[in-house]
Amino acid sequence: MTAAGIAAIVVSYDSSETLDDCLSRLRAADGVVEIRVVDNDSRDGTLDIVQRHALADRRLRFIANPDNPGFAVACNQGAADSRAPWLAFVNPDCLVEADSLVRMRAHAHAAMGFDAAGPRDPGDDPEAAWRGKRGDAVLGADLIDDDGLRDAAARRRDPDFAAMLRDPARARLGIGVDPAQPLQTVDAVSGALLLLPRGLFERIGGFDEGYRLHAEDLDLCRRARAAGALVACANDVRVLHVRGVSSRARPLFVEWHKHRGFWRYFGKFEAPRRRAWVRAAVFAMIWARFPFAALQAVLRARG
Repeated sequence: MTAAGIAAIVVSYDSSETLDDCLSRLRAADGVVEIRVVDNDSRDGTLDIVQRHALADRRLRFIANPDNPGFAVACNQGAADSRAPWLAFVNPDCLVEADSLVRMRAHAHAAMGFDAAGPRDPGDDPEAAWRGKRGDAVLGADLIDDDGLRDAAARRRDPDFAAMLRDPARARLGIGVDPAQPLQTVDAVSGALLLLPRGLFERIGGFDEGYRLHAEDLDLCRRARAAGALVACANDVRVLHVRGVSSRARPLFVEWHKHRGFWRYFGKFEAPRRRAWVRAAVFAMIWARFPFAALQAVLRARG
């Protein structure tokens, strides 16, 4: 196990459409010393794909959940079952290039005060070496879809739900890319592809398992920043993200938990400083949006 090794964590749920390509690319990716696939009770051909890759590559281990406990729980399971000092959470519909993760790690090393190679002595304890440096870093990448369109979730600001009451446009959390900055500081990056040091992940308690789907990445990035970490998008690392492969099968389930996640996020970070009438108005705003968002999700899935 090298001091800069990366454990890639993949959470799957009915992901057979893209999982084979995802795992093939991770197995070929530079710097990856462990691969953990945590499956949340898939009913398609996902398990056959994972077993085939596990037989061909001993770096890959498989955790099969008997039900679907949610994305955050599964991410924490995969992290706990690995040892590498870097954690990369990779959606099964994210298709990395061979150098994507090591280039993200190089950005993080630079932000933390190292050169691209990391600690000078490969035998050093990286956690000890990082103490006294500039700080930790959480990195995302420039996510694009099949048509070359950027994923707005790759660069986001924190939600401000009270501001959304005054201006509905504030519900759009995505911010534009700054092409002049190879490493663009943001409030949050997408959990579809997220890299950070294990030490930071463990210090902040990993993902909040109270979320089932969505908003857990916003939560993690906010807590990382509160712990002194830099959160940034590596604008010069482009990765294909074939969005919504798993969610198309259960659009209502996904939208329900997305809105539930927003309410949980509001309750943790914003509600304590808001008056009762504002909390009630935010609750109404979030859940009044649900039927319209659910209808759009169903229509997209059928289309």
